[in-house]
Amino acid sequence: MPTELEELVSFLHSPQPAVVSIALDNLVGYSQGPQSQVFAYDNYEAIKDLKKLSQEKGKTHVVQSVTILANLCDDLTMRNLIVEDEAYLKYLVSSIVNVNNSNADIMCILLTNLAKNDSINKVLDFTIDHNDEQKKIFKSNKAMDCLMDCFVKGFDRSLNKYADYDYLSYFFADISRFSQGRAYFITEQEYDAVVPLSKLLVFTEKYDSRIRREGVASTIKNSLFDTNAHFKLVTEEKINILPYILLPIAGPEEIDEDEMFDLPDELQLLPSDKKRDPLNTIICVHLESLLLLCTTRQLREYLREKSVYTLIRELHKAVEDENVADLCDRLVQMLQRDEAPVEAEDEEESDDDDDKIVEVL
Repeated sequence: MPTELEELVSFLHSPQPAVVSIALDNLVGYSQGPQSQVFAYDNYEAIKDLKKLSQEKGKTHVVQSVTILANLCDDLTMRNLIVEDEAYLKYLVSSIVNVNNSNADIMCILLTNLAKNDSINKVLDFTIDHNDEQKKIFKSNKAMDCLMDCFVKGFDRSLNKYADYDYLSYFFADISRFSQGRAYFITEQEYDAVVPLSKLLVFTEKYDSRIRREGVASTIKNSLFDTNAHFKLVTEEKINILPYILLPIAGPEEIDEDEMFDLPDELQLLPSDKKRDPLNTIICVHLESLLLLCTTRQLREYLREKSVYTLIRELHKAVEDENVADLCDRLVQMLQRDEAPVEAEDEEESDDDDDKIVEVL
């Protein structure tokens, strides 16, 4: 005999909309924690029901079913049943890109939660059949390009009045953990001749949105695990990643002129009310990005030339946080150490400590 909750789950495929509504209303609260295992009843039939309900026209059913699916992603089996359904994944991405979709943000959360699985890399190959309205907005039919455009152009709800797409930053961070995802972010795209990562940089100082800053900082860091791209990302004017890593960790402290004018142009003559990122966890992600840039001698020397040590020194003095202090110490050791003669440098360019830096989100 099914339990009362299992019976409620079975009502999700009732032909009567009123019964389905009652089931959804009551089941949202059971979609997190140990109680979520009730959705495994009858060989996970509820996952099929919820995917179907999330494609309905009615807003309430869609919001509730997508919310439940997003919560159930904590369970590996249930997450696999969602993300490995390619047709549903395509539907989800296409719905997010639909600028008239009032449920785009909760769908972004579901997409982000699915990005823990390798199968999410299928999104990199998806294309979208745009209608006439979408063709005026999106110049590419590649799903990733469209998601990037939503995130960059839609941050102020000017693209979709119902959505700010903030949670796509976490999706970008997750997909950049995979080599295919990293390749996308650091490669110039045909449709606009721009490296996608460069579009995200401006959001490292968006202090009114923790989600955007956190996700973007993690995407930058994960992209830097491709050490072959470091020099291009740092030195090419169209990308110029370094100032956007440094600005969030720079504060209002006065710096001697001799040191200040060695800094990147964007870091010189900062106003006296300059604020560094208010969250130490995000500062730590940027410091780990700098540590990754220290992997090669070429970039260490470049960071020295740009007086990065000066900013690390001031940050160390200004912020009382054990994790920040530890990362500052590691950076100082990398930047202030004596380098081996070039001819003797058949060295392990990657410092042992750097192995502790892991991809995030």
